[in-house]
Amino acid sequence: MRHHHTGFGLALLAALVIASCSGGAAASPTAPGPSGSPGAGLEGRTFLSTAVDGRVLVAGSRITLTFRDGHIGASAGCNSMGGAYHLDGDRLVTTQLITTDMACDQALMNQDQWVADLLNGATLTLDDDHLTLAKNGVRVTLLDRRTAEPDQPLAGTRWVVDTILGGDVASSVPAGVRATLIFDQGSVAVETGCNSGGGPATVSGGSIAFGPIVLTKRGCASDVMSLEQAVTATLTGTVAYEIQGNFLTITTGGGRGLRLVAPTR
Repeated sequence: MRHHHTGFGLALLAALVIASCSGGAAASPTAPGPSGSPGAGLEGRTFLSTAVDGRVLVAGSRITLTFRDGHIGASAGCNSMGGAYHLDGDRLVTTQLITTDMACDQALMNQDQWVADLLNGATLTLDDDHLTLAKNGVRVTLLDRRTAEPDQPLAGTRWVVDTILGGDVASSVPAGVRATLIFDQGSVAVETGCNSGGGPATVSGGSIAFGPIVLTKRGCASDVMSLEQAVTATLTGTVAYEIQGNFLTITTGGGRGLRLVAPTR
């Protein structure tokens, strides 16, 4: 299945998959700054819903909120949405939220609508890692992502390719095909879904320098070979990487690269 997004939508998805590593929490929502300013205690943080009162979340879904550079990004199980935000006292104010336009089950699309409504005018309470939004009888409790889902280590984790990032297009992998990376000290083992092999991989800060990746030479179906080409194109030269919980994103520039997930045990 192929999902198409606007350039803004893909950037917003990246903001949700890649959490900022800045630290610190505020004791209250009014402490970060005067009315009309972003909340310093929120900036650079991602929060995951842990409880909802007044509404019932669609089974298997969760609300994710990311605050960065005066913008809020949100996901409630279907589309991603985002825009500028500020605090007016203890009230969250958002204007002109932009959303991606994927079609989903009606229940998820309805959920997107009530979450978008909540984000404009909700009373916001921030207590350390705990964030609460309340409006019109709906109360959503969220927890800082770094506490709820600590980052998996790069090395020793079996990372499975989940999404191919192609600039302004994000594509899922072929059904039933699994491509994986396992990093060790100075190397990476690669399964492309067709061929296997590996090569040098030197990690430094937020980047990985790949040496030549050597693979077996089997031929596979065209869609599987397209996945292999996306993997090998990403594992070339020096690339950026970032880990958020169970997700690893490797990017080569221009919004291209791979998103991978560490399956929960």
